Amino acid sequence: MQLREFSRRRRQLMQQMGEGAVAILPAAPLRMRNRDAEYPYRPDSDFYYLTGFPEPDAVAVLAPGRRNGEYVLFCRERDEKAEVWTGPRAGQEGAVETYGADDSFPIDDIDDILPGMLEGVERVYYTMGVHPDFDQRLIGWVNRLRSQVRAGVHTPGEFIALDHLLHEMRLFKSAAEIRAMREAARISAAAHCRAMRACRPGMKEFQLEAELLHEFMTRGARFPAYVSIVGGGANGCVLHYTDNDAVLRDGDLVLIDAGAEYDYYAADITRTFPVNGRFSRSQRALYEVVLAAQAAAIDAVRPGNHWNDPHDAAVRVLTEGLVELGLLKGRVPTLVRNERYREFFMHRTGHWLGMDVHDVGDYKVDDQWRELEPGMVLTVEPGLYVRAGSRVARKWWNTGIRIEDDVLVTADGCEVLTGGVPKDPDEVEALMAEGAGGSRRRRRR
Repeated sequence: MQLREFSRRRRQLMQQMGEGAVAILPAAPLRMRNRDAEYPYRPDSDFYYLTGFPEPDAVAVLAPGRRNGEYVLFCRERDEKAEVWTGPRAGQEGAVETYGADDSFPIDDIDDILPGMLEGVERVYYTMGVHPDFDQRLIGWVNRLRSQVRAGVHTPGEFIALDHLLHEMRLFKSAAEIRAMREAARISAAAHCRAMRACRPGMKEFQLEAELLHEFMTRGARFPAYVSIVGGGANGCVLHYTDNDAVLRDGDLVLIDAGAEYDYYAADITRTFPVNGRFSRSQRALYEVVLAAQAAAIDAVRPGNHWNDPHDAAVRVLTEGLVELGLLKGRVPTLVRNERYREFFMHRTGHWLGMDVHDVGDYKVDDQWRELEPGMVLTVEPGLYVRAGSRVARKWWNTGIRIEDDVLVTADGCEVLTGGVPKDPDEVEALMAEGAGGSRRRRRR
């Protein structure tokens, strides 16, 4: 993402804030994985969205109309000894020259400088509860100013949650963001195709996960956007299964929910396919119901429709399919109204997608489902999950199927960003046979 993109975002936010306001955004802290070992650092999405600054121990301050610079970045100083261990730091000079700050101060000086920036301010935009330790520091600064009221010090009169403005901005993707998301989708699609080609009975789930990670990194995505789900058989019925340590068995399906993060933007794809390369009759029957439900939901993604329309479309088709296959009995409208489908489909059909895999943005406005508008990106992911012990024929048991794509709302409809990985069952089987060198067993039970 180029520097001018971050500058544009800051200008847009400050225009909404108006003069007499200050916004404060702390960076996410480093997190320890175990003794002396840190998790790979990933900046807080809100902080990075406005700054493009990748280091911890930083605080961004936006002050529209401030005479000495509207964008101030507190960050670590250069430290030759520390940089030997952890790599170069931007320092105050880099914060200005490389990352576009108007001014920069050492993070160790924030207690002395930031309270003065709050003096005389009418409104403070800050989101409480995300960084509790920093919450207490901010409260302390404000209380310090309040103790000087008799000396003529003016304290902020209003505190406003910053995420109300910022998350609405993040919901609508710019051209630069869409380019990044297309690339994340392209990389992720290639990884899913690789996994389909590589899958064999007897593999461990984490060995299939390794194929995904290899493709992500080879194609330029250093990290997955979230912990990958690779669930074979009954594990595919666990919605957020991440153990990924079971053996993939001949005759089972495997459900993979995985996406790459590229330039801080996430992809999110789910595909379900047979471990041995060939759907059984019962597996294919359920799979085609989910596929039809997804097609109906994607068709409902267009400007003017509301957020819940794709879900309603998917639920209707799933329920019709369950009745046709005998897993539910009754009239479809009644079953839908009574939510009988929830025994087999217990989650929503999608979520916003962006810098976070479950991205920010309100789903309702004034208690009404919001209308879809160009620039929004969402997932469409219906599924069916038939666990062992369900009151249906045993042939359906331990069958978990989800099909998920990333969809951009356009001016006249939508664009499926993740169309590079097959989902038609014949195309899935053909790709898997290709990966096995044509040697897969051609068997259907």
